[in-house]
Amino acid sequence: MQNVFIASRKNREYKKIYLDKASDKLDLLKFLLQIAWETSVLDNKKYISLSQPLVEIGRMLGGWQKQTKTP
Repeated sequence: MQNVFIASRKNREYKKIYLDKASDKLDLLKFLLQIAWETSVLDNKKYISLSQPLVEIGRMLGGWQKQTKTP
């Protein structure tokens, strides 16, 4: 959230840096969630309910990253 907030207030050059950081943190969160599921800390239902919004956030973040790429 912090990196997305900062990216929203930066110009295109710096926006990419913060969006990349946000993407890295999202990937880490999804990875940790998967580990929790694989070690049975989370059951299937909880894993699905937590991972689905993260997938959608990833799509939105990816779209934003594409918009900041220089042509």
